[in-house]
Amino acid sequence: MTKPSQTLSQMMKRFKDEDACKAFLKERRWPNGVRCPRCNNEKVFQPKSRPFHWICKAKDCGGRNGYRFSVITKTIFENTNYPLTTWFQVIFLMMTSKKGISALQVQRMIGSGAYRTAWYMCHRIRAAMKDGGFGQLMGEVEVDETFIGGRQKNRHRSKRHLNVAGPKGKVAVIGAIARKGNVVARIIENVSADTLTQFVKQTVDANVSLVATDDAGGYRFLRQNGFPQHQSVRHLSGEYVRGNVHTANLDSFWSLLKRGVMGTFHNVSKAYLPLYLAEFSYRHNNRKNANIFADVIAEC
Repeated sequence: MTKPSQTLSQMMKRFKDEDACKAFLKERRWPNGVRCPRCNNEKVFQPKSRPFHWICKAKDCGGRNGYRFSVITKTIFENTNYPLTTWFQVIFLMMTSKKGISALQVQRMIGSGAYRTAWYMCHRIRAAMKDGGFGQLMGEVEVDETFIGGRQKNRHRSKRHLNVAGPKGKVAVIGAIARKGNVVARIIENVSADTLTQFVKQTVDANVSLVATDDAGGYRFLRQNGFPQHQSVRHLSGEYVRGNVHTANLDSFWSLLKRGVMGTFHNVSKAYLPLYLAEFSYRHNNRKNANIFADVIAEC
């Protein structure tokens, strides 16, 4: 991962007060000039007595009375009791912590009275991490699925699935990674051939040079569905690498994700797992981006 363009101490010095944070947010949110967040009108007026506030008097928006908004209107910072300086610190730490940072640690850091406040803050930031800037994966692509969840023996007695081996009770996740490129990961309800094939067709370009998977039966129809480049390694036979056919890069991503879930967050429910997948994917896809912090601020 590329080092960020600034350290935490440098970031805190740069954004030492609310005005500095608001100025940066304004610059990142509206690089081409302030626009109304309700109607996208660029003809807005700023009251001299209220910096970082504007009024839109477009006929279909605010009309004669005007629609008043500020730099944090319709952002994740709206209706918050915490200053932007605190939000910026939390965002910086989430972007630079390879395995993530827990809400409990954030609670200690910001002095939050309630754990849920810190938890809600972290989820708002995760929701802002959008990777919509690239299309389907190209080049050599690896596809694999994994299961997120603890071992049966470690669960509470009331939640154990007795006499059941394998992934029962765990959440299935599928991913695709372009070697030296981006990763895409999402929850799936099952690992059927139809589900896996549809995922590959949605995320992988048909003109890739290779689609590498393991020997799971769900991938057996990829060749018939427009991916003659599909090759697999036979894990059941002890084969993990055959030339350039392997899933080592995606296995490494799964390992990092699971270490984060187990070591940092300890417990992640299925309902919120997509947000954690978005966080880990975003950090991976921007690992060489020295301005990742500024880009997240722009998406907030």
